[in-house]
Amino acid sequence: MRTDAERLAQTRYLERNVDIMLIGVIILAVAGATIFVMSVTIGDWEFWADWKDRRFWPLAPVAALIIIPAGISAAFWSRFRLPITCTAVVLLYSLFRWVSSYINFHVFGGYPMSFVWPSVFIPLAIIVDCSLVITRSVFLTGLGGAFLWGLLVYPANWPLMAAFHEPIIYNGEMLTTADLMGFEYIRTGLPEYVRVVERSVLRTFGDAVTPLTAVFAGFVCTLVFYVSWMIGLLLNNQAWVKKI
Repeated sequence: MRTDAERLAQTRYLERNVDIMLIGVIILAVAGATIFVMSVTIGDWEFWADWKDRRFWPLAPVAALIIIPAGISAAFWSRFRLPITCTAVVLLYSLFRWVSSYINFHVFGGYPMSFVWPSVFIPLAIIVDCSLVITRSVFLTGLGGAFLWGLLVYPANWPLMAAFHEPIIYNGEMLTTADLMGFEYIRTGLPEYVRVVERSVLRTFGDAVTPLTAVFAGFVCTLVFYVSWMIGLLLNNQAWVKKI
């Protein structure tokens, strides 16, 4: 027969291991859900270097990525006052995306990592969490932190992108380094992959495409942040059954 001390020790051992397993499952679920949402909505803009243009890439990925961090932040902030969710979710997403890019695209697909590198979003997530810590206001966080999330994605990734935007004269046609890599590394026969992605840009504004897209992305991310936060609060509400 086991003594009470042995039963208590076994109970604590089981509780500790169940908690560790539950944390692991939550981490995998959150990271997997984020990667799934990004892949099915704006996958190409994240998969390939030549798709990181000045028109849609600074807008679509940041607007899609802020959905899950904002929704989970609502639960963690309302329950525990922990402003760490955006950074944690984006950190998990970045880690899993690097592993996925290396295994799926580099090892099995044969593409160089310089052509399939994931975008940098961690500094943007830190800004959102810091805005929540400093202001302690969801409204100001959306107005400031979420706006900067969309506004600063291009500067945050420019150290990685600069070399791919160098102009090259190839067979009498001016391309960028990323465009040339897109033609050299064959992916599929679909029209989206056999053309220069950024061909018809907003020339009306005198080539000022990136600043206009960045400001518009800031407004879109602010709206998406508020909507995702409201959805997170609604899903986080407890409902008790009063009568069966």
